[in-house]
Amino acid sequence: MTANASGIYTGFIKVQIELCRPITLQTSVNVGKHLDSNETTFYLPHGYMNTLHISSSNTVREVIQALLKKFLVADNPAKFALYKQCHKEDQVYMCKLSETEHPLYLRLVAGPRTDTLSFVLREHESGEWEAFSLPELQNFLRILDKEEDEQLQTLKRRYAVYRKKLEEALGGIWIPS
Repeated sequence: MTANASGIYTGFIKVQIELCRPITLQTSVNVGKHLDSNETTFYLPHGYMNTLHISSSNTVREVIQALLKKFLVADNPAKFALYKQCHKEDQVYMCKLSETEHPLYLRLVAGPRTDTLSFVLREHESGEWEAFSLPELQNFLRILDKEEDEQLQTLKRRYAVYRKKLEEALGGIWIPS
């Protein structure tokens, strides 16, 4: 690692890539005066390792974007997450990093040994990786609010019917004197 006069330091991190789904690469071919753009989809080999030169100010989000840019990946960076993998005794712990964390700082704190801390790029967990837009999320909330109101009205009607039956049953048994 190298420290700059501004206090920002730079260094290398190794990132293991463990993807379950295929990735889409943006390939460009220069055909005469035209640039022909194609997309190719394929699986990366499991456990592929890549080295990135980053600074201490780079966040997890920027590291993911840099990795995808390095490979010309056309997929949305929001579909991916960076995990830290820690080895303690005979156990391996995986922890998803927040997008605002700084991987080079984590590497510095852990020391140079990759057997104590390593980084892994994966897809988000299934059901979590979809990057929804704000209008889509607001629409989901409207639908959920409507369903909640319908359930509440059904529950109130059911309670009113049950209360009426209880009052009728108690009215026939118990007569105040």
